[in-house]
Amino acid sequence: MDYTTILKEYKLKVTPQRLAIVEELHSHGHLNIDDLYALLQKKFPTISLATIYKNIHAMLDKIFLSEVKIPNEKSVYELVKEQHAHVICSNCQKIVDVHVDTSSLEKEAESFSSFELNEIAVVFTGVCSDCK
Repeated sequence: MDYTTILKEYKLKVTPQRLAIVEELHSHGHLNIDDLYALLQKKFPTISLATIYKNIHAMLDKIFLSEVKIPNEKSVYELVKEQHAHVICSNCQKIVDVHVDTSSLEKEAESFSSFELNEIAVVFTGVCSDCK
């Protein structure tokens, strides 16, 4: 995949560190800052946590990445994809994307709250087949 072109399409400056962040997220799917930092230190021993945060926030601002907020855990980040939910193992923290139709849930939430929703984040927790 040509991440250089994709970053440019999102009007993001292409840097070696930014490319490495995107490659790691593409490879692993979902990563928290600490795990991303550990992976990037192997390629860039002098990289700082501040650099990673700065790049993550720049990519979040351009809606190139999305943040997955996990109850009682650190947020993880992923490349932006079509609308989907997440299933998270409460034992090993494995995260799986699930494609479910959330339109009826969205309509019901808007109806009961009188809110106009602009983002839906659905996280299911359970125990994966490996941990059962």
